[in-house]
Amino acid sequence: MASRRLVGRARELGVLHGFVDAVATEGGSLLVVGEAGVGKTSLLDAAAAHAAELGTRVLRASGVEFEAEVSFAGLHQLVAPLAAELAVLPLDSRRAIGVAVGLAEGPAPDQLALTNALLALLSGAADQAALLVVVDDLQWLDRASATLFGILARRLGGTGIGLLGVVRTGEGSVFEDAGLAEIAIGPLDDDAAAVLLTEAFPELPPRAARQVLTEAQGNPLALIELPAHVGPTAAEPPLGRTSVGRRLQLTFARRIDGLPNETRAQLLLAALDGTGELFPAISVGELEPAERARLIRIHPVTRGVQFRHPLTRSAVVELSTEEERREAHRRLAGRHPAGSERRAWHLAEAASAPDEQIAQLLEEAALKTKGRGDPVGAIGLLLRAAELSPGPDDHHRRAMFATYLGADVTGDLTDPRALVAERGGQGHTVAAAVAAAAYMVNSGGDIDTIHRLLLGALRKADQPIAVWDAPLSEIVYVLQANCSFGSRAELVDDYRAALDRLDLEPPEILALLGNTFLEPARRAAPSLPLLDEAIAGIGEQADHAHAVRLGIAAMYVHRIAGCRSALWRVIEHGRSGGAVASAIKAFALLGFDGVLSGDWDGVLQLAEEGLAFTTRHHYRLLGGFLQYDRAMVAAARGDRETVRHHADDLEAWGAPNRIGFVLQLAAHAKAVDALSNGEFETAYRHAVEICSPGTVPAYKPAALWVLLDLVEAAVRAGRTAEARAHVADIHRSGVADLSPRLALIAVGATGMTAPAASFREAFDTALATPGASRWPFAQARIRLAYAERLRRAKSTSEARHQLTIALDVFERLGAVPWAARARAELRASGTPAAHPASGPAAPLTPQEREIAELAAAGLTNKQIGERLYLSPRTVSSHLYRLFPKLGISSRAALRDALGELPPTSA
Repeated sequence: MASRRLVGRARELGVLHGFVDAVATEGGSLLVVGEAGVGKTSLLDAAAAHAAELGTRVLRASGVEFEAEVSFAGLHQLVAPLAAELAVLPLDSRRAIGVAVGLAEGPAPDQLALTNALLALLSGAADQAALLVVVDDLQWLDRASATLFGILARRLGGTGIGLLGVVRTGEGSVFEDAGLAEIAIGPLDDDAAAVLLTEAFPELPPRAARQVLTEAQGNPLALIELPAHVGPTAAEPPLGRTSVGRRLQLTFARRIDGLPNETRAQLLLAALDGTGELFPAISVGELEPAERARLIRIHPVTRGVQFRHPLTRSAVVELSTEEERREAHRRLAGRHPAGSERRAWHLAEAASAPDEQIAQLLEEAALKTKGRGDPVGAIGLLLRAAELSPGPDDHHRRAMFATYLGADVTGDLTDPRALVAERGGQGHTVAAAVAAAAYMVNSGGDIDTIHRLLLGALRKADQPIAVWDAPLSEIVYVLQANCSFGSRAELVDDYRAALDRLDLEPPEILALLGNTFLEPARRAAPSLPLLDEAIAGIGEQADHAHAVRLGIAAMYVHRIAGCRSALWRVIEHGRSGGAVASAIKAFALLGFDGVLSGDWDGVLQLAEEGLAFTTRHHYRLLGGFLQYDRAMVAAARGDRETVRHHADDLEAWGAPNRIGFVLQLAAHAKAVDALSNGEFETAYRHAVEICSPGTVPAYKPAALWVLLDLVEAAVRAGRTAEARAHVADIHRSGVADLSPRLALIAVGATGMTAPAASFREAFDTALATPGASRWPFAQARIRLAYAERLRRAKSTSEARHQLTIALDVFERLGAVPWAARARAELRASGTPAAHPASGPAAPLTPQEREIAELAAAGLTNKQIGERLYLSPRTVSSHLYRLFPKLGISSRAALRDALGELPPTSA
């Protein structure tokens, strides 16, 4: 008879009891980590019992090895006992959870909305008493639930909610190295192992006891289960040839073999169902022999089934025949509604041959799963659908679409040519084309080859079609990206002609991208209201690929600020091993935005982490974008070696593959580097590699980033005619209407080229542009240019005012060469360079003000960073820079200093 006492676990119990004691006042998370059979579940049970004694409510869930592919299966277990609390949640939160677990229909919730809804649900459950969430076998949670629980675990501090989870080592869980507090559970020492064995089996002969102690190696479960199978007649081999886990599984197998056939059938249903819920297909009476054999527990009230150990569940499945498993899955499919993912999954597991009806159900479930924010699960369902496709075309289409999603979303950058060869060489299908193109684009392949491949695929789709299906949409999306990266007029013309031949209105996101991303200078303006509306609703977006595409649509019209929270959620998902490729794109987008908005320290942190992702997953093109971010910060700060390193590398692989966009990024970094160092003719030559004076090319969207640099380089190089021609075309193109930043630059460039009689009006208008302070480097450069003209016009007092503000910005950004130029101008105006006084001459940026207000409210740097999706180090840097602007030296003075500032303008 097994002992109920936890022998040799005083230290571990002390830690767990201490955690449970603190849940009511502190909340938080703790992982229990160890190998199979080491006693993790028993410790979890003891912690749950201790919590119940304290009056803490306990909720339990468990990862199930055989349901790891069912999206949000773990979340469903956690939510099921909380029907009353779910019913009183606000509608949005109730809908978010209901859609995720399949209890409601509607648009899929985004990760943040779902996390907030789950936290609200648990908070409601903790209203009357503290709440402890206990999750066993985290390593077998489905990916969607694991990602959600991982985010939740980091948000429980101070909530009165605790999460206590168990992870088996060596299983590759997303919780390993997640940065959560953990306690490692090792084997019992020799003395404790002997005590446990003696208490459990006091009559065991000494020789048999020594054999058990040797073979169990301190594993508590082995010490309890092996004694019945030791000695010279034992059927199992000695431990030297069999692991403890395998020996235990063989032990459980002997017990299962002795059960009646119907009990084994019912046990298999319970093992494969994974919910622990009873339903008409499972008979409690037939399961009682399994409970007597110490394989399961049947709850005395709910009559739910719980396996005593995951190895027991595994043994039940392993001992069953293939036909028995298929029959069990057929019965389990019948308890789920038509159209549900669980029904499709069980039907697929029941299938013994290809079946197009089941394959279609799996494909539909995959698209729903992707929309619910689980791209990894979607790929698994698509691959299973491919396996069950009777027709080679459907088989190939589904496999290739899964390959494409891997490249575009999850970071599985697989060359599809091997798959094509395996499937009979069908390399010219639409699905093969989009998969191959996605691979080539992300790995930095030849633009023209990709272009021909995709146009060929679109010609195959030229036949009359009624609706846009997913593969067709993805072909158009990849073609748009390829045209933008090629940045040549003929590529864009081919794309427009192919789209016209389809004679069908594209989906909204593709229409937006075709206008604001592909040709923003010519086509973006009419699409801006629709884009603004889409960005306003991005918080409801669960599809990570779609959120990233909205960010791409916002890139050149400077609306990424509205997408930041969603992009950070994509990064969080990628960090957990989910949407890795989407996360890399989010890194690049936030990097582009940070370069322009002046969060340069944040850019360098983003680039560092993002480049680690691109290197690990071989995303060369996206890595190039992050190299550009680094090079631009280095160029403005005077680090010429870094600029040359990254720019030369971009040119080395961008040129042979005709990736014009990459070459433009290299040229832009070199132009700013030359401007920073007073090499104006060199800066001009690099700038015109992107954008010729007198024209803003529609097919080169990166030209919108170099407008100010080209005009300033031309003016300072004495090329006044070229500068004025370019300013004229800036106004003629209407790009100033696309964003406040472009308005600031258009009018600022006008001031640089205006005659003496009108430059003041142009500069003043530029600096008064609403939202101009969001672009501090561009604004400070315009102030510097204004001051230089004012000084030459003998208006030294006005010049000093502009220079003082510009110098403060340059110093805050670390733009050393520009700060030196501003100081030189200050000296020439008769004033020593000094930091500006606080007040109107040194306004806070919107981000600085938000950080200051949160700090004044008592939030720590870490809490502010979590709120604004910034690192604590970036928050600290902002505070360091804004203290002098407010004339204070500590956080304690923030509230009073902020109270003296004028209200923010619209």
